[in-house]
Amino acid sequence: MNKGPWLIGIVGGSGSGKTSVAKALSQKLTEEGVTPTLLDLDAYYNPKEVNKNKFAPDPINYDHPKALDVELMAKHLYELKQGRTIEKPLYDFTVSDRKGWDTPMVAEEVVILEGLLLFALPEIRSQLDVKVFVDTDSDIRLIRRLNRDMKERKRTFESVIRQYEFSVRPMHLEFVEPSKRWADIIIPVGVENTMALDMLFHHVLARIRK
Repeated sequence: MNKGPWLIGIVGGSGSGKTSVAKALSQKLTEEGVTPTLLDLDAYYNPKEVNKNKFAPDPINYDHPKALDVELMAKHLYELKQGRTIEKPLYDFTVSDRKGWDTPMVAEEVVILEGLLLFALPEIRSQLDVKVFVDTDSDIRLIRRLNRDMKERKRTFESVIRQYEFSVRPMHLEFVEPSKRWADIIIPVGVENTMALDMLFHHVLARIRK
């Protein structure tokens, strides 16, 4: 009987290094002949018009759970677990809007998900087989966020700081940090913690090769 892929959720604050951990784990598994599928929660932001309506008359808070299409991601996880094909949304961060759909994907052995709020969303958390929290100091996370948003997403220094004060920090304290209690594994610092990453890799490898 096909039990479907193993679902691994990786959570951490913005700039914690969770994406790097997900990619490093994926690379290590690939080198061992395992076929991982990478999935990011950021792709599941609602279309801009939907979020405008949800948050009106206030500005859109992209760090709040209601900015996300949780129903669609929960459905996609279920479909992948059943061995079915999905089409992940394509999201353009330069215009903060959904711009279409990715090529069809199907998961084989492992799905690695990463995102701020995976553990804070019961519909997502309940489907995860292992939950990893990347725990990085707030000053390091802020510096990384500034570098990423200014270089990759073409935002100004002022806009990044404004968003950090308005939504990133308060939503981290309200949703992300408390969700650490759901973690099975905590990785301090991130991908630089090679010992913790190796332990996670060997744990995952052992479980899927039972």
